[in-house]
Amino acid sequence: MLTRLQAAWAWIYDFVVGDDWRLAVAAIAAIALTAVVHAAGAPAWPIAPAVVLVVIVWSTAHAMPRRR
Repeated sequence: MLTRLQAAWAWIYDFVVGDDWRLAVAAIAAIALTAVVHAAGAPAWPIAPAVVLVVIVWSTAHAMPRRR
């Protein structure tokens, strides 16, 4: 039973975090921020696309090799 739980946790961790834990944190933060803004009664739909654009630019810039 413990082996199955460990395997399930490893799969969930690999699925959510994947290659970069910072992208997973950004996704969770975007969902949380969207929920908070929506609960406050403000329009929350622009948050997710804005976070996606920022994270794509940041991730691409971080992955590119530095010039000397």
